[in-house]
Amino acid sequence: MSRELLKKLPSVHEVLEASHDVINIHHAVALRIIKMHISKFRKAANSGSLNLSRDQMIQNIKVAIAKAGHPHLKEVINGTGIILHTGFGRAPISKTILKDLMHRLDGYVNLEFDLLTGKRGERLDHIEPILSSITGAEYSLLVNNNAAAVLLALNTICEKKEVIVSRGQEVEIGGSFRIPDIVKKSGCFLVEIGTTNRTHLIDYKNAITKNTGAILWVHTSNYEVKGFTKTVAINKLAELGKQKRIPVIADLGSGELLNNREFVDQTSEIMVQDVIAGGASVVSFSGDKLLGGPQAGLIVGKKSFLNKMKSNPLYRALRVDKISLFLTEQILRTYRLTSVSEHNLTNTLLNRKRDVLRPVANKILSGINKAQIKKLNIQIVESEVEAGSGSLPNRPIESIALMFDVTDPKASRIAANLRDRDVPVIGFISNYRFYLDLKAILKDQISEIIKAINEV
Repeated sequence: MSRELLKKLPSVHEVLEASHDVINIHHAVALRIIKMHISKFRKAANSGSLNLSRDQMIQNIKVAIAKAGHPHLKEVINGTGIILHTGFGRAPISKTILKDLMHRLDGYVNLEFDLLTGKRGERLDHIEPILSSITGAEYSLLVNNNAAAVLLALNTICEKKEVIVSRGQEVEIGGSFRIPDIVKKSGCFLVEIGTTNRTHLIDYKNAITKNTGAILWVHTSNYEVKGFTKTVAINKLAELGKQKRIPVIADLGSGELLNNREFVDQTSEIMVQDVIAGGASVVSFSGDKLLGGPQAGLIVGKKSFLNKMKSNPLYRALRVDKISLFLTEQILRTYRLTSVSEHNLTNTLLNRKRDVLRPVANKILSGINKAQIKKLNIQIVESEVEAGSGSLPNRPIESIALMFDVTDPKASRIAANLRDRDVPVIGFISNYRFYLDLKAILKDQISEIIKAINEV
């Protein structure tokens, strides 16, 4: 039986000949796809489970080759309500800024060229003045993410020395990034103090030795410990560090530059400016979280320490390219004295309230076929979402959602059908119902959502 099935398998050459009209990728990639599929069909033939004709097998491979010829990264419509969704690239960037990037970065740019002197320049000069001014720091650097920022700071300041960290701040973020691991990789020795829920200033004092390189203070931005707890404020640690001549490094994670968020209470995030004013030597935070920019690690603080970090060979390995540099600069320019401009898309989406989202829901519903609304039992409901990416934990943000009041397996089929589109629409299932939350939906995506729901 298996011998007869094996005879049905097409040859690599045969598939190549049949696929010449759809091949839009490198020949080696097409060969890899063909061989992979033929191998899969061979296994099925050997087990007696191959139920495709020769033509069907060739057609399946052609579809796979054609699909591989399209860019793998594509636009998705985020109906999860999570604005800083790690799976979707975290902070979204506005079209205005992206169009400006395309205009300014087409061809060559003065990345490391001083137009005034005609000599070699410094790429940080494009961003350092504005970042330092906004945060109140003496100097600033930019690397490819906040993990890189913490690694660079620790390796530069306290390699082969001890780093004091509270047990309550040994956090883990997505991708299994753990503070103890990064301390070890930076070439430092971790000194744990306090307990999970309580750490006192005396714990820090008692841990300081001649081999202490720094105190690392980590903002637990992705979770909260409530109840019988005690932490030491960053300004108190800075005072201790000044007395003992030990630098204090602060890892803020999300990195908040605003104190007027409308959607959440004022105490939810620690301001970067306040940590700098409190006396921290080095402060790092992410560019693609609450800041609203691209993936980047922003480092601000005392110039003496940052100059050493800049001279570290690791800095060259971790620095950002011209695109990330441009986007970060433009995002920083969206910040004003008391507000953020509409070109900061993350801020705009986070601040949209229910009275703005409800008309969006009504517009979508008015465009859906009435029979489809009845069939899928679509309703407008109030919802609550989180910012995402470990930002503002346990701080629910008001929103509006479309609820498809159907039960599994229908809810699962709706979710799968909406994902399987040229422009995938991603929602979520809760209590066996499918939801499309509107918090992170963009204006120009409304017509595509209507079309997708009508075609489910």
